[in-house]
Amino acid sequence: MMKMTRFAAWAMILLMGLPAVVLPLAAYAQAQQPAPAAPAASDSSQPAPAPATPAPTATKSTEMVENPYDLDALWRGGDIVSKATIAILVIMSMGSWYIIVTKVYEQYRMGRQARQAEKKFWTAPTVRQGTDALKSGSPYRFIAESGLEASTKHSGLQGQVDANTWITMSIQRAIDNVQSRTQDGLAFLATVGSTAPFVGLFGTVWGIYHALTAIGIAGQASIDKVAGPVGEALIMTAIGLAVAVPAVLGYNWLVRRNKNAMEQVRSFGADLHAVLLSTPKTADVK
Repeated sequence: MMKMTRFAAWAMILLMGLPAVVLPLAAYAQAQQPAPAAPAASDSSQPAPAPATPAPTATKSTEMVENPYDLDALWRGGDIVSKATIAILVIMSMGSWYIIVTKVYEQYRMGRQARQAEKKFWTAPTVRQGTDALKSGSPYRFIAESGLEASTKHSGLQGQVDANTWITMSIQRAIDNVQSRTQDGLAFLATVGSTAPFVGLFGTVWGIYHALTAIGIAGQASIDKVAGPVGEALIMTAIGLAVAVPAVLGYNWLVRRNKNAMEQVRSFGADLHAVLLSTPKTADVK
């Protein structure tokens, strides 16, 4: 009986202590469970599969961001003073380029007329025939007609002046008239070249004024408050220089070309003066 009682007591103790022993062992066994076995190596006789090619990454689309400080933004955001300043500079630039292009063409035409006078006028038998051989509107024909008229219409009060002085005065007046026409438009180029930088400077000062006003209203000099007005000021300065530089260069270039053209005109006038004085008046009207 005693043995059975002891056996029952030990069985009860074991049953009560079994969970305390089994649960830690199960947790330890789960923690120490080995990782799943790697797949078996393929047969060496079969070629290994090629590594997978990485999928091409999608090309990032470039997002176009509108520049809030370009010329279009300047025109849309500027006030009446800024727009008027830009309009003045644009008119100056257009006028300068128009004058430069037209004057270059006129000078080219004068050079062609000088070659024509050298070829046709001096080979003619008389001054009248040489004058008629020149094209209408040519400065050389205008000078020849002026000298020819002075030699044939030398009477009345004009007859009191000797023929040499009268012909010289007539040819010189014609040359001065031609020179005056070659200088048309050069005054505009000189004006643009000297005033365009100051017009652009005015736009710069106006843009800085707007920047200071924006700082005063905002109470702080943040970049978003002053970037627009300062950018406007810099653009005005650049436009003023872009207008003035071509005008100055064009003015100097055209003046140099006019000087060369007028040297040929004066040479023609001097030769014509000598021919008219040495030719009888009856031969001139043939």
